[in-house]
Amino acid sequence: MPDEIEINSPPTFEIGEKVRLRKLVKNDGTFPGKEIGVVLAKKGDIGYVASIGTYLQQFYIYAVHFLDTGYVIGCRKKELEFVEESHESNATDE
Repeated sequence: MPDEIEINSPPTFEIGEKVRLRKLVKNDGTFPGKEIGVVLAKKGDIGYVASIGTYLQQFYIYAVHFLDTGYVIGCRKKELEFVEESHESNATDE
């Protein structure tokens, strides 16, 4: 069965959302300045959606900014999961 046409629905993630990688991402030749096959981000790495584009008039591509490396990597929906922000209290209850 072919992949669904994602762009018929709104994007799953929004700009500014915190996301986690669900798989290892290596350079497929689209990341400038790095050799093909070099690991760009690891499963579990956290980043923020910087922009949303489309690919082949079928899929959303989420440009995710990984703060630890500074890399902005294009990811598909299936490679990402939403990270819920923790609302920890940083003030003492006095």
